[in-house]
Amino acid sequence: MPILPLTSLSHPGVAVFASLTEAQLRNRLEPEKGVFIVESPKVIRVALDAGYEPLALLCEQRHIEGDAKDIVARMGDIPIYTGARELLAELTGYTLTRGVLCAMRRPQPRPLKEVCRGARRIVVIDGVVDTTNIGAIFRSAAALGIDAVLLTTNSCDPLNRRAVRVSMGSVFLVPWGWIEENDADAATLQEQLHALGFKSAAMALTDNSVSLDDPRLAAEERLALIMGTEGDGLPHATITAADYVVRIPMAHGVDSLNVAAASAVAFWELRVR
Repeated sequence: MPILPLTSLSHPGVAVFASLTEAQLRNRLEPEKGVFIVESPKVIRVALDAGYEPLALLCEQRHIEGDAKDIVARMGDIPIYTGARELLAELTGYTLTRGVLCAMRRPQPRPLKEVCRGARRIVVIDGVVDTTNIGAIFRSAAALGIDAVLLTTNSCDPLNRRAVRVSMGSVFLVPWGWIEENDADAATLQEQLHALGFKSAAMALTDNSVSLDDPRLAAEERLALIMGTEGDGLPHATITAADYVVRIPMAHGVDSLNVAAASAVAFWELRVR
């Protein structure tokens, strides 16, 4: 594998790690050219094991024969850029977690029918934009038996560098897909979920919401949990259109949990037993 020591920040091969924004990496206009960045040896290993294609590696010199030795051995003919910690931090604008970044090819979008094939419990993420919350939801989904994740296009990209890191690579373990903008209105979303064979359960506080431990929910053969934004929650139309509206029972007058925490509670309670 070619190991290329960096002495300058202007090397053209490292632009993917430095000058490109998340939007440019994602490349909506030409998805086949999309790239995403994976940070830390542990998460890079998860991505490689899941079949994701590496394009370039950026690694502190001391990790070439250290924490990243096994990763370097798996890189084949792709370029491996290396340099001092201070130089790489100046290049990327932040100190690398565990000293390693990997640029990988973004996978092509998958049809929702394919994403949900065989699934019994899925989550629909509607308008959640915080990278930490997205990563945490994916980590809980992988750990607690959620079979697939669907996201509206106004949600954070699961392949955002920070979301990937927070998820500890769980974004590579759970099938996921985008709900196209024209399909994200309440009625169309409900129709799509029904066409895929799911009853829907909107997580929201309303006068007619049922408790998360209501036995009717656990009895559903295929259930889609719909989680809303960090601030305003789900749109009223989405709540109204859902088959169930669900609340988590609270104590001490607390009205709600952070969306990532709420998702973990809901995933555990409604897992297929």
